[in-house]
Amino acid sequence: MSNSQMFSVLVCLLSITVLGTVRGSAQVRTQGDVTRTTIDDKIRRFVPVEISGDLTGLSINDRRALSKLVEATKLVDSIFLRQVWSGNSQVHCTLEANDSPWGADIRHYFNINMGPWSKLDRDEPFIGGVPALKPPGANFYPEGMTKEEFDSWQRELPEQERSQATGFFTVIRRDNDGNLFARPYSEEYREFLEPAAQLLKEAAVLTENPGLKTFLFLRADAFLTNDYYQSDVAWMHLNSPIEPTIGPYETYMDELFGNKAAFEAFITIRDEEESGKLEKFSSHLQEIENNLPIDPRYLNSSLGKLSPICVVDEIAIGGEARAGVQTAAFNLPNDERVVREHGSKRILLKNVQEAKFRQILIPVAFSAIDPDQAALVNFEPFFTHILAHELMHGLGPNTINVGGRQTTVRQEMKELGSALEEAKADVSGLFALQFLIDKGVVEKSLERQMYVTYLASMFRSVRFGTNEAHGLGTALQFNYLTQEGGFAYDDETQRFSVNFDTIRTGVSKLTRKIMTIQAEGDYNKAKELLGTYGVVKPEMQAILDRLSDIPVDIEPLFAPVE
Repeated sequence: MSNSQMFSVLVCLLSITVLGTVRGSAQVRTQGDVTRTTIDDKIRRFVPVEISGDLTGLSINDRRALSKLVEATKLVDSIFLRQVWSGNSQVHCTLEANDSPWGADIRHYFNINMGPWSKLDRDEPFIGGVPALKPPGANFYPEGMTKEEFDSWQRELPEQERSQATGFFTVIRRDNDGNLFARPYSEEYREFLEPAAQLLKEAAVLTENPGLKTFLFLRADAFLTNDYYQSDVAWMHLNSPIEPTIGPYETYMDELFGNKAAFEAFITIRDEEESGKLEKFSSHLQEIENNLPIDPRYLNSSLGKLSPICVVDEIAIGGEARAGVQTAAFNLPNDERVVREHGSKRILLKNVQEAKFRQILIPVAFSAIDPDQAALVNFEPFFTHILAHELMHGLGPNTINVGGRQTTVRQEMKELGSALEEAKADVSGLFALQFLIDKGVVEKSLERQMYVTYLASMFRSVRFGTNEAHGLGTALQFNYLTQEGGFAYDDETQRFSVNFDTIRTGVSKLTRKIMTIQAEGDYNKAKELLGTYGVVKPEMQAILDRLSDIPVDIEPLFAPVE
């Protein structure tokens, strides 16, 4: 048993001893009408797939370093479990202690979701004794705290304290008098971050890559100081066969304000050949920015930032990366200061994308898309559009001016920001690829394949649920582009197709609409847009009902690293 596994066991034992079992019972209890059969059905929506990477190019010492990083992901799991909900770790420990077959099934589905709420079922609970509604503030804020209370409190704080209160790396708690205060992650999760930092330092000593060594030492320090800036900068410049992403990053789980970052880990191996093929896209970012279909005053006249693109194979994951639908690519860091000064990095998880395409998208396409177009669905445009999606997270409005004050899109869009940003990246990614096709940078042969593969992917993504940022953003795009004539529904075949004569115009219009809302920081217009279009209409629902025998996503099974 590894040190991190032993530590997790001790934490579980302490949790059960001090807190007792869930609602006073060590028995696994289901919620409402959840049965053994329905749990099995829920689990079957995630098809198990072996995920591996080629480690033959690593030295013996780098393999040992890789092993340390994989071990650290278990500690990231422990932090994330606590971040989901105040009682989440306790539920997890109780499930781990139940060795019955029924308990194993419930534990399996809990581990897929990293919590007792089913992500594909609008966060419905499947375990008894937990809140019926998943807390919108997760465990970042005190239970029962309202948005109004937080806003009133943070407005009265000095600027530096207000920045911490609304920042990525603090939780909000109450003191003995009931007053709110901000506590750094380095204090809140110290019991996990100290051993995680030690593992990163041990990996740093082992690795033979200078850049990786620097990043790991700096990230270990960040875990203990709560200052992630220098390690984020080092990660941006990292050029190593091992490409680790570990720490607090995405803010999807903070549904109150979209401020607080959840811990996650992606331990990956870099694919140098594929990464080199895609570097050409970076040189065109400023040109794409200059030609976005928005008012020129909202354009960034000089991006001038590093935008490395890395194609990698996933070796291990932890924390939020493990929860529910698996990430196919990401664009980090999210800290506006780092992005402004150093840009952001795009990571494409190729082995994950290949598994999703093969296991999910192909069967979805032949059920949802007109037979004359379904054959156009291809992995290359699927892979390339995911790249464009990640690139477009770094283009368009970011730091903005609203009413004479400087702010950010994230701060103004609040809890709507994630869904709107995902929709923006998707649709403007299409706009960017069409621009590059017209310039001859991307092959013309990809054009029709790109739009049909995009349409098929929408049926895949909306199955994640409109309570989730990607699913909600997808529904917005689908309904808007259908209204604009970009997609057509055939009553006879009960399938959709792309209208190649109108899709480009619809893509441009929606790109303009979303980016203008972001540039103006107009929360009310964002709410109206998502409220109007972020729904599943009958034609789409009929197709989704036909997809019930097709898995919704993959459940990755990782080979051990030795």
